[in-house]
Amino acid sequence: MGGGTVGAETEEQPHGAAVVADGFGLRGPRGWAFRKVSFRAEPGALVAIEGPSGSGRTCLLLALTGRMKAKEGHAEVGDLPLPRKMAAVRRISALGQVPGVSELDPAFTVAEHLRERALLQRRFDGSVRALLRRPAERAATARARIDEAVAAAGLDLDALPKGERTSVRDLERLEALRLSIALALIGRPRLLAVDDTDLKLSDADRAEAWALLRSLAASGTTVLAVCSEAPEDALRITTLEGGTAADTAPETPADTAKTDTAKTGLTKADPAETDPAKTDPAGTGAEDGTAEDTTAAVGETAADDTTDATTEEGAADALAETGRA
Repeated sequence: MGGGTVGAETEEQPHGAAVVADGFGLRGPRGWAFRKVSFRAEPGALVAIEGPSGSGRTCLLLALTGRMKAKEGHAEVGDLPLPRKMAAVRRISALGQVPGVSELDPAFTVAEHLRERALLQRRFDGSVRALLRRPAERAATARARIDEAVAAAGLDLDALPKGERTSVRDLERLEALRLSIALALIGRPRLLAVDDTDLKLSDADRAEAWALLRSLAASGTTVLAVCSEAPEDALRITTLEGGTAADTAPETPADTAKTDTAKTGLTKADPAETDPAKTDPAGTGAEDGTAEDTTAAVGETAADDTTDATTEEGAADALAETGRA
């Protein structure tokens, strides 16, 4: 980038966060959403969470970004332990589209969404010095950040039916996906999470979506993407309804050197209820003191350990406890 304070610009550059999970699990009132997830992804990795609907994919995505509280094992995002540092993880991660948690407003125009996100970013993440800048300078900074995010997401505003004034309801599925990613990128996150990446996309649009996510990962941002079928070059974490997931790592030597094999074990619904998963989907809460609340998963009884298949109800219950489902 151009002039200005070199230190400040360097600090704002997107740089990926390593993601490590070891025996990671989350249980809702009626069963495990996911369990025994173990993998390691280096900064700038493309991680695809694949599996059928109801297999805990979204819950895993939200848990790894600090929006849902795990009950078993542990994980780290950028050296921040989960679930103890959920608020800190929320500050370095951002959600693209996640139904029921971070959705586009169909009544908003593209420009309204972008301006709103830039204003929120400045309000909650801006320094005191930035808040004291002249209005024209703040507006120019916000516009530059919007333009940067839109370009990175591959969203061509001029190609939209009414340009920036196009309503979200009039966007094609791929363009809506690009917009949701652009909104997330305004915060220059170290970890980007996207749900339902390939849902209702044609083969050509699906290829474009994955090409976009690869480019973001190549630029340094770690990407977590939920999908029904992962591309071969991604680190794949496959969630299954019952049984143990397949372990799949990238085929190329470069990618294999960056990531370890993903391991995901999912267990059956347990009728015993536990404390609900606590979360702050908006990512605005204070630092969590959650270590004392993680009593449900570790050191449970033998009877609990013999239940072996995740159910759609268990995943839905855990997601519902975010208050957004």
